[in-house]
Amino acid sequence: MEKVWLSGHLVERTEGKISVFDHGLVTGDGVFETIGVYKGVAFALNRHLDRLQKSASGIGLPTLDLELIREGVSALLLANECGDCKVRITVTGGESMLGSERVGSPLTVIIATGPRGEGRPTAMVQVAPWPRNERGVLAGLKTISYAENVAALAWAQTKGADEVIFGNTVGNLCEGSGTNIFVVVDGEAYTPTLSSGALGGITRDLMVTYLGIKERDFPLEILYSPDLEESFLSSSIREAQGISHIDGKATKLASGPVTIEIGREFSRLISRELENGGSL
Repeated sequence: MEKVWLSGHLVERTEGKISVFDHGLVTGDGVFETIGVYKGVAFALNRHLDRLQKSASGIGLPTLDLELIREGVSALLLANECGDCKVRITVTGGESMLGSERVGSPLTVIIATGPRGEGRPTAMVQVAPWPRNERGVLAGLKTISYAENVAALAWAQTKGADEVIFGNTVGNLCEGSGTNIFVVVDGEAYTPTLSSGALGGITRDLMVTYLGIKERDFPLEILYSPDLEESFLSSSIREAQGISHIDGKATKLASGPVTIEIGREFSRLISRELENGGSL
């Protein structure tokens, strides 16, 4: 039977229970990471753990025991015999009261696995009528306070889209509900700067660091401009996914030559890192 890792212990999935007073459940007080697993190796685990700690510090949670979490990931992948899958690490503020205040309880740490899924080669996106707040307290942090994303994505799905795209409060392109977005202009790929309020996605950062993608802010209207040659999404599960439709209208190129080459280069990066243990 499939297992989960709960605050230091491997338990059967059906026994993985948390308190009804857990602050993550009561208020959404927590952080998380979702990591692609290839051939039993959690890809870029070091970067994911670093971001997990950054997000935890950003919302005022105590310092995490990252080595214990790392051991939990390894133990769980082995116990569940995960070859190609995804693993999610969730950390909450632990048991608390029925309100916003924390009471200093031990953190709740949950690690679980699930299918990675093949995903679609392209995505249809819908631009949200609501902005991301690039100056908000949670800007740039990967928290479990996801109701905004859930509601916006559900709205986009009623329009036939697979993902929702946000601008920010100053009208610039920002990010998706669970993705970073890239645009290709004059044959060059760009992604919004982190000052736009976008989360520093691990796949995004690897593409910037190793594949030479540039950071630049664009007005949200770039998505409707004739200057837009290609566009694509990235995440730890999607990797590089071309955008085929924006607000129901077909784009010039879905998975055009730049997107395809970036996808190939990223696949090569994954392969090289897996040979080195995937600890990038």
